[in-house]
Amino acid sequence: MLRARHELAERAAGVALPHLGGVPVPPEAARGNIENMVGWAQVPVGLAGPLLLDGTHGAREVLVPLATTEGALVASTSRGMGLVRESGGVRARVVRDELSQHPVLVYAGIEAALAAARVASESLVRFQGLVASITTHGSLIRVEPEVLGRRLVLRLLFTTGDAIGINMAAHGAELCCADLAGRTGAVERHVHGQDVEKRANARALVEGRGRSVVAEATVSRTLLGEKARTTPEAMVRVMRTYAAGFAHLGTQNWTIQSANTLAALFLACGQDVAYITECATGLLDLDVTDGGDLHATLTLPSLLLGSVGGGSGQGTALEALQIMGCAGSGKVTTLAEIAAGTVLTGDLSLLAAFASHEFVAAHEALGRNRPQS
Repeated sequence: MLRARHELAERAAGVALPHLGGVPVPPEAARGNIENMVGWAQVPVGLAGPLLLDGTHGAREVLVPLATTEGALVASTSRGMGLVRESGGVRARVVRDELSQHPVLVYAGIEAALAAARVASESLVRFQGLVASITTHGSLIRVEPEVLGRRLVLRLLFTTGDAIGINMAAHGAELCCADLAGRTGAVERHVHGQDVEKRANARALVEGRGRSVVAEATVSRTLLGEKARTTPEAMVRVMRTYAAGFAHLGTQNWTIQSANTLAALFLACGQDVAYITECATGLLDLDVTDGGDLHATLTLPSLLLGSVGGGSGQGTALEALQIMGCAGSGKVTTLAEIAAGTVLTGDLSLLAAFASHEFVAAHEALGRNRPQS
């Protein structure tokens, strides 16, 4: 069966996938991504799907590679994809594409900070020239200064092409921050003054960062009853209880298991897994349609991923992206929409298991890797 699945993945990718089949990756392929290298971490990769996706660039069925050691994750996500596929599929769209950086400048008092904010508001063209001097792949599109006492948060928003683009954006932010500090008499400046990078934060939910994606699906009442042994009403009730718990926690993650699904996808595709703290931010909303089916919408406002750059261009990561048709330039929008569709279908499957009280039994059946006493 392993060989048959590997051949299925190769047909989906349209190319041979030797590294997913166990062929070693040359150590030099990791140059620039690791220091003091000793070898490769091996995490099993499974295929979920197929996911039926209506995305920005059209409809497609796609197998989604997930790297995980959690038994039941791939099976549950595949079940969710099946329920949604038989009900018509997932629709997903990238609704915003901008990477923010938040350097902070410190001034002698609030009047100086307010004056610097006015200068910053009038400096977009000047700052754009500074950013253009270091890159042709991204650009500065907005400047949004915010006064915080005697400090000025210089919120800069960039486009980054098909990469996450964080190194480019950080370099550009450093240039803009230094320029503004010199012109306005700042007593201190810090390129990561308000550091939203790789940490949970309220801005990730309200403003978004990277690719902001929405997805929706309608799941047939009949299919839920036959294949998940639950009803739309039961799942809505569970989600309402979750919402009360989320409010009590004060969390920015109002999904069921977005961190789980995204981490597995990121590991498989060579993404920076530390961004999960931001990417898992989101909202899942359920309702019962007039026809009695389940309607679900998902918002992931801060997806930080890329189809080029980082660890995406070699080894198993490249092959995983090839399986989805998401390797290289012009593919990041589709990758983000696949990520959202995968999170939505995984959330629906897990929530159905909670509603039917089958969650523990499923993990006991599929997650059988027990430590030896």
